[in-house]
Amino acid sequence: MEIKGVQDFYPDDLSYCYGCGRLNEYGYQLKSYWDGEETVARFTPKPYHTAVPGFVYGGLIASLIDCHGTGSAALAAYKNENRQVGSFPPFRFVTASLQVDYLKPTPIGVELELRGKILEVKGRKVITEIYVFANGVMTAKGKVVAVQITSDFIKV
Repeated sequence: MEIKGVQDFYPDDLSYCYGCGRLNEYGYQLKSYWDGEETVARFTPKPYHTAVPGFVYGGLIASLIDCHGTGSAALAAYKNENRQVGSFPPFRFVTASLQVDYLKPTPIGVELELRGKILEVKGRKVITEIYVFANGVMTAKGKVVAVQITSDFIKV
């Protein structure tokens, strides 16, 4: 059975993100969900996500941290308001700041696990810390400042 991530509940018009949009057929379609007090997401890089042979391109790592950070922010917002994930109105966040530290080369061809911790929830702002693991080894970490979008964010 597939676990639904918070991204599965984003409104259709906000579901095209290259990293986490369920409606972007070319994107990563990352899914973030709770695992105890942490958030988790998983992604297996493809051979074309290469920086140098055998290792993942750093931009991919940054985008995974980015999208898991905004997904974690949405999860935290639901939790902060004691609401079920997916209840109306939906929460959707965008990145205000992204900091990434590369700790070790990340091998390609293995599933990456992203773990998130919620550092702060204050109004429309959520700060998360995201850790990237490959084969149980932390290879990168990042801090994401995410801001909840307002209803006038998208103008057609």
